[in-house]
Amino acid sequence: MRVAIAGAGAVGRSIAGELLENGHEILLIDKAPTAISVERVPQAEWLLADACEITSLDEAALQRCNVVIAATGDDKVNLVVSLLAKTEYGVPRVVARVNNPKNEWLFNESWGVDVAVSTPRLMSALVEEAVSVGDLVRLLRFSHGDANLVELTLPEESALAGTQVGDVEWPQDTSLVTIIRGTRVLTPSREDSLEAGDELLFVAAQAREEQLEDLLSVRREDTAR
Repeated sequence: MRVAIAGAGAVGRSIAGELLENGHEILLIDKAPTAISVERVPQAEWLLADACEITSLDEAALQRCNVVIAATGDDKVNLVVSLLAKTEYGVPRVVARVNNPKNEWLFNESWGVDVAVSTPRLMSALVEEAVSVGDLVRLLRFSHGDANLVELTLPEESALAGTQVGDVEWPQDTSLVTIIRGTRVLTPSREDSLEAGDELLFVAAQAREEQLEDLLSVRREDTAR
């Protein structure tokens, strides 16, 4: 898979390193000569250019990319890169970094963004996830379909503890994608039982999040009444 990363700072280089280890073809783009550090990621292609300029993106052959990642420290630049990648070059998948949480509302399909990653929001979500049991935590927002990746740790008193996945009537537009149980990562089947303490990861429509949280957090004594 060919991936272009706009922004060759610490974030961009780290992403490039991870993707290269997974066997992907990487192009790093940055307009600052000081950011071009080929020796830090020697396996990647490097381009000294302004990723907001059509001529630069033509040189980068963006139309051949499967994914574009806008990873600069400037939200305006990330939005422009995302929009150009999607509308001018038809890139199938555009991921954008959100630096200022106040700008998060802009990072959507209208600006060509498929997935917006807000570092401050993600850090706060991980803190919540570490200390919250029974509360739904939003980890990641997907622009297409208005869906989010959400997590909930199943509380001890949940009525669903001991219930098989296939026997649960999940809300519409939600999908249980992973169960994390201790050190194990499980792909849920209909026969798997939910256990107290399980970390459950869902892709869910935002409108269904409250309903999903209510379902998972309901106490046994409440269902017995």
